[in-house]
Amino acid sequence: MNKLKLEIEKAWNEKKGWDNKNIKNIVIKVIDHLEKGLLRVSYLLNKKWVVNEWVKKAILMFFYVKKMNKIELGPFEYYDKIPIKNKFKEKGIRVVPHAIARYGSYISPGVILMPSYVNIGAYIGEKTMVDTWATVGSCAQIGKRVHISGGVGIGGVLEPLQANPVVIEDDVFIGSRCILVEGVIIEKGAVLGANVVLTSSTKIFDVTKDKPIEMNKFVPKYSVVIPGSYPKKFPSGTYYVPCAMIIGKRKESTDKKTSLNEALRTHNLGI
Repeated sequence: MNKLKLEIEKAWNEKKGWDNKNIKNIVIKVIDHLEKGLLRVSYLLNKKWVVNEWVKKAILMFFYVKKMNKIELGPFEYYDKIPIKNKFKEKGIRVVPHAIARYGSYISPGVILMPSYVNIGAYIGEKTMVDTWATVGSCAQIGKRVHISGGVGIGGVLEPLQANPVVIEDDVFIGSRCILVEGVIIEKGAVLGANVVLTSSTKIFDVTKDKPIEMNKFVPKYSVVIPGSYPKKFPSGTYYVPCAMIIGKRKESTDKKTSLNEALRTHNLGI
């Protein structure tokens, strides 16, 4: 991996010679490692998510070295640079028409893809469900046993290179029509009710104590979250701005499915 990294960094800094056969092969090898789950755009180091910027560079170079090509799937025709992922049976992945996953994304055994879209650089852990019309953007990192409900939008990021992708850790439940973008991190076991929108600047209030605790860019593990709003003054008056509210905790001690259903019932959350 270090050799690949050095070659990618050298070619990137020189900004030339990307059509060279050797450079092409190195770029393709990096994407192949992403495809097989041997390499990730982001990884956990000392309890902190770290970005492999050089891998992002390789993805951008991949778009450059690949040429437009016609892709035919039965009666359907596409015209693009990136091949579509295949051989799902051999990989132990259930894929329902018309789910699409791009080459260079990694999807673990036991994953279920309802009609949905997974972009290059994304990583999806074992036994995760990606429900109907959900999108998993480029480089997004999804853990094990995550439930991504219908219509969820998980943002992708390639540039700027140092920008963190959206990270969803293990055993998270994301309700219908949630939108998660700009590198937000959803920690292990959290439950997001329907229509929660989180960006890097969205205020997240923990309202379970006497006084609210404000945070942003991450949802603590096992939190139960719903959409909310708070008043903000503008020159023309006071208006309500969207936020997210932590209203409770999912029980870590009980069975995951039981505690999830209990959290949804207790807080009257839609999914």
